[in-house]
Amino acid sequence: MLRLQNISKTFNIGTINENNLFNNFSLTIREGDFVTIIGSNGAGKSSLLNIISGAMPQDNGNIFIKDRDVSLMEEYKRNKFIGRVFQNPALGTSPKMTLLENLAMAYNKGKKFNLTPGIQKKDIPYFKEVLSELSLGLEDRLDTKVGLLSGGQRQAVAILMATMTDPQILLLDEHTAALDPKTSDVILTLTEKIIREKGITTLMVTHNLKQAIEMGNRLIMLHRGEILLDCDGEEKAQLTMKKLLSYFEKANKDDLVSDQMLFSNIG
Repeated sequence: MLRLQNISKTFNIGTINENNLFNNFSLTIREGDFVTIIGSNGAGKSSLLNIISGAMPQDNGNIFIKDRDVSLMEEYKRNKFIGRVFQNPALGTSPKMTLLENLAMAYNKGKKFNLTPGIQKKDIPYFKEVLSELSLGLEDRLDTKVGLLSGGQRQAVAILMATMTDPQILLLDEHTAALDPKTSDVILTLTEKIIREKGITTLMVTHNLKQAIEMGNRLIMLHRGEILLDCDGEEKAQLTMKKLLSYFEKANKDDLVSDQMLFSNIG
């Protein structure tokens, strides 16, 4: 379904801050996989999503979606079959536009407008129907500007917009990190419901280890641009918080040893 082949990415090339994050990185995601992605800061989690979406070009390597090479495809073209939800809902919605205008924009993604209006009356009953399924009372607030909604409501709308046209891939970049625990639970329940009903292949970055263990069928841990752990099925079902923390501890110890060797060589 999604295949990354020998991806390389270096930041700040030729400077003192040069960082070779990915070096011949490869990953295959099966159709229907719901993958949770964890890792420490700088592990490459968001960069991975940026490369898949086209927001950030890779230096080398290829990206295939359903055997179609999209390696050089612009981000706006990939958006036709990739949905994405960010930590900040303002990045997935237009705060100054009404709820109706936002939904119409998402519903018409990839379609040719020609001389037809962006908002058509015949679509309004459908918008109200999908909003009512959120159980947030938004179906009666179509004329409200999205920027006036609560953080949880805006994120729910962002998820709805990202999945309205049934994308082949859904990218979730810490989409509940800015929400309070109660609202976060609501959004996660909604997320699982939509993914389950639509069967969308999903990659979800999270810092919450509990979420990573409980959600999805597959878990990947990144560390400095490499896959430290990749488990699914029964192996993932047997994962515990203690086991995951042990991987983090091992990675940190390995980093400490590497740094000590580096400084000893410099000395």
